[in-house]
Order: sequence, then C-alpha cells, then structure tokens
Amino acid sequence: MLAIERRREIIARLATNGKVIVTELARDFCVTEETIRRDLEKLDKEGLVSKTYGGAVSKHSPALDLPYNIRESVNVAEKQRIANKIAESIEDGERIMLDSSSTALYIVKRLKDKKNLTIITNGIKILFEVADKQDWTVLSTGGVLKKNALALTGSSAEKMIASYHVDTAICSCKGLDADVGVTDSNENDSLIKQAMFQSAERRILAADSGKFDKKSFVKVVELSGIDMIVTDAPPSEKWQKACAERNIPLLY
Repeated sequence: MLAIERRREIIARLATNGKVIVTELARDFCVTEETIRRDLEKLDKEGLVSKTYGGAVSKHSPALDLPYNIRESVNVAEKQRIANKIAESIEDGERIMLDSSSTALYIVKRLKDKKNLTIITNGIKILFEVADKQDWTVLSTGGVLKKNALALTGSSAEKMIASYHVDTAICSCKGLDADVGVTDSNENDSLIKQAMFQSAERRILAADSGKFDKKSFVKVVELSGIDMIVTDAPPSEKWQKACAERNIPLLY
C-alpha cells in the first residue's frame, strides 16, 4: 500500500471512529509504528487530525466539512456498494437530481451505462464526469461556487431546482437519526437537498453506515420525508424497525 493510500485509510477510520491508535494501525497496515507516526504528523500539519499520545483524533465532527478531495478518497468501497445498489433502481430515460456529495459522484459513475438520462446537479465534479455522455441531457443548477466542496449553492441554484420536476432525487447527508431525521453540516447544502427532494417523485437517501445514529448541524428533512435509504452494510435491528414502521425500503 502506498503512503497516500494508507493516509486516506487513516482518515476514513477517523471519520468513522473519531480516533485511531498507532499500535493498531501499524499492525493492520503491516508497517512500523514510526511509519504511522510520520503519517499522523503529516495529517496533523495538513489540519486533518490532532495528534495525541499513542494516536490521533479527528478534527472534524459531523457538523464540519472535509475538503472534497479528501471525501472523494475515503470510504470508497462503501460508496461503490451504495452506487451499485442505487443503479439497480434507475431505469433508462429517467430524470434525476444529484447533490454535490462525493457519494453522488460514485453513483453517477455507476449510472453511465444507462441511456437517455436527464441529470440536474450542483456538483462540479459530476458535471465533468458526465461531459462525454452524448445521449444524456445535463443541466447545471448554477449558483455560487463553494470552493472546497466543488459545489454550487445559493438562492439562484435553489430557484433553478424548484423550476423542474424529476423522477428521482438522490442526496447524501452528514447524519441520520431516527428521531431528528436527516441532517447536514451547513444551511446552504441543506437548502439544496431540500429543494431537490421537493422537486422529485422519489427521494433516495444515500448514506454509508457511519452516518447512522449521527446528528449534524442543520436538519434537511424528517425521516418520513424519504422514500428509500440505501447504505453499504446491514443496519441495526433498531433501524430496520424504524424504517419498517415508516414503510421506507432500506437497501444494502
């Protein structure tokens, strides 16, 4: 494993667990503890972790945003599993809204064998990803560029989204709580997701298993406002019961 791949995996573990331990990382990656300490020092200098005695803790809570280039590179296998499952539910010719999440990028990669899709998105990376699809109709929301997130937000983006009606809206989130509902890290992103869900016949939430039982800063929608949840691993019995009570399909 290359050093950059190892550091990305460390970030992924921090995103899930909030902390890492040097001895465990050295064992799991089959490297020396000194190598892991150097990795953590580099991540600390980049502002991504805080080194502690014997390990490190994440500087990012569910209320904060990691830069897009980091989010795109962590939990890749989980995002690919989610993308595969969502792709099974999308038919040729559908009209789809996708948010700017890194999960949405993996979803659109998996959709590229579909024909005659219409895509509306505020994600810059998604626009580049689908630029070669000659039989697709691709619409950008426009709006103010949120640089670290490579996303377009703001009132003009929200108005554009509200002017269309689509078959399916697919959004991710920062937190998913059975009582609070779907939450995200900031108001601008939450308003975009709300607008997409309001403009769609079917509302799909793409949430990896690390998002369950987490609460972020801004509420997006009640759990009952979602038509389907797609995740990467079997959720707890509590979540299966909560979704069954609300007649929400829970796919993994």
